[in-house]
Amino acid sequence: MKKEKSFTMNMCEGPILINMLKFTIPLMLSSILQLLFNAADVVVVGKFAGDNSLGAVGCTGSLINLLTNLFVGLSVGANVMAARHYGAKQEDELTKSVHTSMVIAVIGGALLTLVGVLFAEPILRLMDTPELQLPLAATYLRIYFCGMIASMVYNFGSAILRAIGDTKRPMYYLTLAGVVNVILNMIFVIVLKMDVAGVAIATVTSQCISAVLVVRCMIKEKGPIGLDLKKLKVDKKELGYIVRIGLPAGLQGCIFSLSNVVIQSSINGFGETVVSGSSACSNLEGFVYVSMNAFHHATLSFMSQNYGAGRFDRMKKIMLCGLGCVCVTGLVLGNLEVFLGETLLGIYTDSPAVVAAGMIRMRYVCTIYCFCGMMDVMVGVMRGIGYSIMPMIVSLCGACGLRLIWIATVFQIAEYHVIDTVYVSYPMSWILTFLTHIGCYLIVRKKVFGRAAAEKC
Repeated sequence: MKKEKSFTMNMCEGPILINMLKFTIPLMLSSILQLLFNAADVVVVGKFAGDNSLGAVGCTGSLINLLTNLFVGLSVGANVMAARHYGAKQEDELTKSVHTSMVIAVIGGALLTLVGVLFAEPILRLMDTPELQLPLAATYLRIYFCGMIASMVYNFGSAILRAIGDTKRPMYYLTLAGVVNVILNMIFVIVLKMDVAGVAIATVTSQCISAVLVVRCMIKEKGPIGLDLKKLKVDKKELGYIVRIGLPAGLQGCIFSLSNVVIQSSINGFGETVVSGSSACSNLEGFVYVSMNAFHHATLSFMSQNYGAGRFDRMKKIMLCGLGCVCVTGLVLGNLEVFLGETLLGIYTDSPAVVAAGMIRMRYVCTIYCFCGMMDVMVGVMRGIGYSIMPMIVSLCGACGLRLIWIATVFQIAEYHVIDTVYVSYPMSWILTFLTHIGCYLIVRKKVFGRAAAEKC
């Protein structure tokens, strides 16, 4: 019982801001650690295998997200349902949700492995990947996708642990796996000269370690979130709930990534230097994004637990705390990256031209990156109270649709066919989508509060 108290959190009682920070800081640190280890991939390959290898690894990010986001979205559904059952003290339903989620993880990972291995090169060609980087990128992707079962198991397992307020143990597991990743990078790339293949093998190995640790944790856990491998099966009712919330999130992520693939294709057209600079900058942006995204996950879990417990009076405070925290985080970290941009980009490459190309992207994206985080927090607020389709539609129209229209129209005009036009589509879409989410929440809130009042009567 003592162990359970040290890792779980009752999000329905106590000061919201303090509890949210207790939840978020380990999650933020684990995400940053994961990115540091991923950055080690890019740094090692850029320094010891060359700029083409750097670009090859970096330009695969949008494609990886495109293929994986459907099942990552389903893990959001698993998180929401587990948190809701936990808040409502529905132990039987929570147990069913846990086992159903892990089955989805294994099946999803197997499907992703098949798709990634078979179609990596054809999709990279459609993205207009530079010829010098194409074979390297294809090699990296094929090996990377061999670890998809482990990746999905970790994603779903950590989502379930977050639902009960446990963000510490996933951090410990990622730290151990990441240290192994860095050590293997140095051995495979620097010593054995395996180039991008070595980076991919190291990544897959670390994913397997983190997955094994999460499964071991859940097997040892007592109570409704405990995992019994003999009881692994799909509960149709829980599957329906998870899909209803997670599928829109997954589809949103996929289409978001599709728009990013189109944008990456536009970036690829400017040649290897711009691609490498954009890849290095994108990797740095990730540190700001995951720091902000931790508040998205916090808001999602807090709203879900309180919704399950019927604590509707706390919802507005949860939303305001999430927005305030993510705004400060985005402004401080984003502008700090711009200020230190040349130094940070110099870690990835010795080429002044690549650094200069990366700084162009950084000034457009990082300065007001906080709007991206605020947009995500509002999505977490809506999904936490059971509305998943509405934020999906708003995000797809506001962020994805606007970007694609921008690339198809303004970017095609000769005088605007420059890399700056591509990058400006990011902040423009974030601001408009965030404002639309606010309007939608105000409409939905009346329905939620009205239903709560009716239930009390």
